[in-house]
Amino acid sequence: MGKLLVGLILGIAILPIIVLGYLMLGLAPAAATAPPMPFEKFLAGTALHNRISREAPQRDLSSFTNQDVAAGADIYKKNCSMCHGLPTQPAPPIAKSMFPQAPQLLTPEGMVTDDPVGVTYWKVQNGIRLSGMPSFESILNEQQKWDVSAFLARADKLPPEAQEALKAGPDAAGPDSSNAPAKKWAPSLDPARR
Repeated sequence: MGKLLVGLILGIAILPIIVLGYLMLGLAPAAATAPPMPFEKFLAGTALHNRISREAPQRDLSSFTNQDVAAGADIYKKNCSMCHGLPTQPAPPIAKSMFPQAPQLLTPEGMVTDDPVGVTYWKVQNGIRLSGMPSFESILNEQQKWDVSAFLARADKLPPEAQEALKAGPDAAGPDSSNAPAKKWAPSLDPARR
């Protein structure tokens, strides 16, 4: 019985040391192109699912008008399509370069139309840690976050206004960039600003 207890204690003590060594020696995958760590998908997916289940707000999808959904399409085009794509277009290169790859939310495989609108709202509001999905908490106002969530919840049955919003205007280039001039990056020559 004593040997079993000692073995159990050693096993419990050695596991954290092995994990710490794995991380400290740089053996854990950190690049977006590297395969996932053992149990990474399970741990991240379980944590995300349970957190969203607990915190996602409740709202009835039928409370959104076609104009709300069309506004959501415009918000999506300007803020989301550079990663999550547009209908009938190939996935953007950035989507394929992320880990995990950004789902193409306007394709049958990537749609989130079976999720409650509050679940999508939670993801828009908070982002998803270690996935490349940013938080739009301070980028979009409350109505915009709900509109884009309603748009995604109805992506399989978009009203004509929303379909038109996806076609109209300049190509998506990033948040609020449709009227912004391109900025060129240049290194600072001032040593204090490097």
